[in-house]
Amino acid sequence: MTPLIYGHRGARGEAPENTLASFQKALDAGVTRVELDLHLSADHQLMVIHDPTLKRTTGRRGKVAQRQAADLMQLDARFGLPSWPDACPIPSLEQLFSTFTQLEHYQLEVKSGSVRQSRIVLQAVEELVARYRLQDKVVVTSSSRTLLKYAKASAFSLPTGLVEEYGLLDPIKAAQRYGCRYLILNWKLCTAQRIQQAQQAGLHVSVWTVNEEQRMQKLAAMGVDSLITDYPLRAMQLFNK
Repeated sequence: MTPLIYGHRGARGEAPENTLASFQKALDAGVTRVELDLHLSADHQLMVIHDPTLKRTTGRRGKVAQRQAADLMQLDARFGLPSWPDACPIPSLEQLFSTFTQLEHYQLEVKSGSVRQSRIVLQAVEELVARYRLQDKVVVTSSSRTLLKYAKASAFSLPTGLVEEYGLLDPIKAAQRYGCRYLILNWKLCTAQRIQQAQQAGLHVSVWTVNEEQRMQKLAAMGVDSLITDYPLRAMQLFNK
């Protein structure tokens, strides 16, 4: 079975991550599914950025949560890839939704801690997804048990997914406990048996971050539902030979 391909933070290996240029790069490769990260700005706008701080991608000091969205959208987020020719502002999720109507599915990974923050983030996601009529095109994922627990308890209207990096506890049981429909596994946690068990439990198994062709083929042979990769073009060329 050929897995679905998700561009990781757009096309992280080919363009500045989590920027409009990066998502365009994924689309140029023929990939219409993307994984991205969300943090709240000081004025509670959903911003597309992985870290809670600005340093790694913009070179600036400070936290995302301490800046207004309009301010954040003026910052150049190509600090990690300075050879990129054009400035790449931090986008808002709304900007991403409105710019790329061709995208077919989003894995929105929420970096969240407290119950209060979970409530604010999930409500903001729900409202924005409803405004753009993307209810069938979004799954909200997180490694935060607090957020997933809150999503289940509050009857959150969108599907959710558990992001599991270490697998210290049974990730399949955890995903079921929180009512998830997706299990997003670090590739190191993948065995054919675990993937089969997860799928038998009704879970879509998505695996990250898979960049080497040999590993892509091995995971595809195990039967994963989707692969998340920094190199969407490489994956598309491999599976469309």
